[in-house]
Amino acid sequence: MAGTLCLLIFLVLFIGFNLKSGVALRDHSFSDTDDRCPPSPHPLGMCKDRVAAYGYPCEEYHVTTEDGYILSLKRIPYGLKNADNSTENVRPPVLLFHGLMVAYWNWTWDQIAAHDLPAVLQFVYDNTGGQRVHYIGHSLGTLIILASFSEHKLLHLVRSAVLLCPIAYLNRMRSKLVRLAANIFLAEVNQAVAREILSQVCTDPEIDCYDLFGAVGVVRKQGIKKYDYGNAKENMKHYNQSRPPRYNLSDIPNDVPLFLTHGGVDYLGDLPDTRHLLRTLVRRHESDNIEVLYMPDFAHGDFVMAYNAPELIYKPMVEFFKRH
Repeated sequence: MAGTLCLLIFLVLFIGFNLKSGVALRDHSFSDTDDRCPPSPHPLGMCKDRVAAYGYPCEEYHVTTEDGYILSLKRIPYGLKNADNSTENVRPPVLLFHGLMVAYWNWTWDQIAAHDLPAVLQFVYDNTGGQRVHYIGHSLGTLIILASFSEHKLLHLVRSAVLLCPIAYLNRMRSKLVRLAANIFLAEVNQAVAREILSQVCTDPEIDCYDLFGAVGVVRKQGIKKYDYGNAKENMKHYNQSRPPRYNLSDIPNDVPLFLTHGGVDYLGDLPDTRHLLRTLVRRHESDNIEVLYMPDFAHGDFVMAYNAPELIYKPMVEFFKRH
C-alpha cells in the first residue's frame, strides 16, 4: 500500500523491559537501574524481520518521553514502487498506533496518551519538515487519541485520525474473558491475590496488563476515566482529587477530520457500544469531517489481519487522507 500511495509510514513499538518482583506503576521517580532503556534487539532486528523481509525499506529511531522512557519508532520511508526517496518531502507522514496487549506491561493507556503519543508525534513533526500527521489507531490506539482530542491536545500535530475498531465505551461487550476480569478481579488490583496473578501473567512484556485492566475498568465503572490508583490518597497524588477525572468525548472539536470503521462481529468493541460512541461524535461533528465505514462481517482483528482489508478498509482510508 505504501508504495502505490506514496505515504511515509511510521510504526510505534513500545519498549518492553525485564520485570522485577512486585507491581509498580510508571512514575516520575526512578531508581538508578537502567529500566528505561531499550531491551536487547530482536536477533534479526525488527525492521529486518518484520518489514525488510517483504521488500520495504525500514529505518529505526528512538524517541525519549518527557519522563525518560525510550520508545522504538520504525519508519517506512517509501514503498515497493518508489525505488528512491526523491519525493520524501511531499509525502504526508502517517503514524500507526497499536492496540491492546502490545505494549510494556507497566503502563496505563492514559499515561501513553499523556507522555508517549505527544513525544512520538512531536518527533515525526520535527523530522518531516513540520508536517502534521495522519494518525491511524487500532483498538486501544483509538481510545488514546480520542482522550487527547477531548482535552484539546495534539491538535496542532495531527492532520486527521483513522479509528479502526474504536473503543471508548465497553458496557455491553461480549468478551467473557475480559468481562470476567472486570467483575471478579479488577477491584483487587492492589491486593495480594492480584499481585500474585500479575506477577505470573505479566512477566511476558508482550502482554500489557495495566492496559488490559484499565480497559475492563471502563466495563465496571461505565465511564471513560483516567486510571484509578485504587484509593483516594493515590488519586489525590496524581489528580488532585479523590476520584479519577473523566474524559468527555463531547469536547472533541467538531472540525477534526475523523474516519471511523467498525465490525459487526467485534466482541471487544461491541456494536451497541460503538454506536454509542458514534452518536456522541457524529451528532455534533461537521459532516464534511467525519466518515463512518461499517463492516458487518469483520471482527476486532480483521481490520489489521484480514486478507481483504487492503481493498475494503485501507483504500477508503487513503482516499480519506487525500481529502484532508
